[in-house]
Amino acid sequence: MTYTEPACAKLNLTLDILGKRPDGYHDMRMVMISVDLRDTVTLTPAEDGILTVETNLPFLPRGEGNLAARAALRFFEETGLPRPGLEMSIDKRIPVCAGMAGGSSDAAAVLRMLRRVYAPEITEARLEEIGALVGSDVPYCVRGGTALAEGRGEILTDLPPLPPCSIVVCKPACSVSTPDLFAQVRLKKLRYHPRTEELIEALEARDLEGIALRLYNVFEDVLPRKYDQVFAVKRRLLDLGAMAASMTGSGPTVFALFSEENRATEAAEALREEYRDVFLCRPQ
Repeated sequence: MTYTEPACAKLNLTLDILGKRPDGYHDMRMVMISVDLRDTVTLTPAEDGILTVETNLPFLPRGEGNLAARAALRFFEETGLPRPGLEMSIDKRIPVCAGMAGGSSDAAAVLRMLRRVYAPEITEARLEEIGALVGSDVPYCVRGGTALAEGRGEILTDLPPLPPCSIVVCKPACSVSTPDLFAQVRLKKLRYHPRTEELIEALEARDLEGIALRLYNVFEDVLPRKYDQVFAVKRRLLDLGAMAASMTGSGPTVFALFSEENRATEAAEALREEYRDVFLCRPQ
C-alpha cells in the first residue's frame, strides 16, 4: 500500500522576534498562512527495515539527513511502535532554502501519514508535540491554515482565514542563512515591529486591505546589503499593482497580496521574465 499527502508552503504575514531564550532559541510571534503551492510526499512501507528518501532534486539528502526521514524516526521513537522499513518519495515544488518551510512541511506530511496508518488514536496536539522535536516550523505545518505561532513556533492559536485573494510568490536567485540572519538581530536596534494584534483584528473583520497594511517581517530590518534582490522584488511587485509585499520567514522569498486575480496573473507573468521561481497562489 502506498500513501500520499500534500505538503503546503507557509507564508509569514508577520514575523516578530521578542527575545533570546535560555535554550539558545528565540521567542517568536508570527502570523502564518498556508498556500496551495505544495510538495507531494509519498510513503510506502517496506519489508527490509530500511528507511530511504527519493526526491526530484538530486542535491537533497536521501537518508536520515532529510528532515522528512528524521520526522519518521522521531514518530516511532515517541510512540514506541516498531519501525517498519519506509520508502519516501518527495516531489518538490516549494523552492529550497526559501523561507517557506518546505522541508518542515514535508516532515509534517510524513507525521500525518504515519499517524493515519499506524496510530490514529494520537491527537493532533500530540502530533504537533512530536513535530516540535523535529523542527520549529513543523508543529505549524502539521496544523496548517492560519495561525498565530509563539514560543519557538510550537505554541499555536488558530485564526480566521485570509479573505479570498491572490498571492504572487517570488524567490530571487539567492539563499539566506537563517542562523546568520538571527546573528544579525539586535533587539534594541530593531526600528519597527509588526502590529500583530491589529492584523489579527483585520483577519477577524475579513478586512483584506487592513491585513495588507500590517504585513511586516523584522528580518527585513537586518538583511545584509548583499540581499538587495529582496527589496528589488518587493518594489517590482508594488509597481505591478500589489496591495502590499513582504518577505516570508528568513527569506529571501517575497510574496504580495492582490485583491484582483487578473492583476496577480499579470504580475506573475511579468516577474517570470526576470525570475525563475514565481508562483501564483491562493490561501489554503
